[in-house]
Amino acid sequence: MPEGSGLSSSEGRRAPSVTGRVFSILEAFDGDHRALTLTEIARAAGLPVSTAHRLVGELTSWGALERGPDGAYRVGLRLWEVGSLAPRSVGLRERAMPFLEDLYEAVRQNVQLAVRDGHEIVYVERLAHPEAVRVYSRVGGRWPLHPTAVGQVLLAHAPPVVQESVLAERLPAFTPRTVTDPAALRRVLAGVRRDGVAVCDGMIDLAALSVAAPVRGEDDAVVAALSVVVPSPSEGGGIEPRTLVPAVRAAARGISRALGAPTALRSDAVPRADGGGR
Repeated sequence: MPEGSGLSSSEGRRAPSVTGRVFSILEAFDGDHRALTLTEIARAAGLPVSTAHRLVGELTSWGALERGPDGAYRVGLRLWEVGSLAPRSVGLRERAMPFLEDLYEAVRQNVQLAVRDGHEIVYVERLAHPEAVRVYSRVGGRWPLHPTAVGQVLLAHAPPVVQESVLAERLPAFTPRTVTDPAALRRVLAGVRRDGVAVCDGMIDLAALSVAAPVRGEDDAVVAALSVVVPSPSEGGGIEPRTLVPAVRAAARGISRALGAPTALRSDAVPRADGGGR
């Protein structure tokens, strides 16, 4: 077998590149696994311990990982510094923060800002009140598009090819209320485009309800979604979503205006129902 072919003689297929191995190490860390031993990293990444040891050492020297007094590794500040330069998060967060803070002060509940990355949402900011309903989101965390209000907003305004691709997938259920039927989800998305807002009641947690609205950029395309998460009225003692819609829409429009969205800059702007898509 020619040298440098990248094929394993024992398996007859392309072996993971060094870059791929590094990515597999970084992917071992998530919200449930913030600190890992070398053995755990090697197991999660599917690498021999010796290979993991060498790569983890290099990542630690660069600052992508940090080793604590307990011997476990954690994501390092250097990696966070690089990630914070992502253009979709930096400018968006800076312009959005005043409106997120105002909305947070008004509702005293969880306030979230998310963008779409492929078939998932990524939370770029979250303000959480200590006495608010429990949420499973975190900054940098990912969720599927279909069970969250921000995800439904982003999916409703995504290109048709993205929508059809998501609708063709198996949609996992997180609670009995999660919309998993493609035809039903299609109707939900049409309603989001028509109403300019998404409401998800108990789709991830039966005790939580979220209301989201689209955030538009300088070309009026939807670039993010803003939501509040409150106790569900279905569980008793919750908050009716209609009381939250005006505040969520106003905050989303304020961010859109800060981003230079033409419709938001007009004093008579109203939420578009066409969604710029389907």
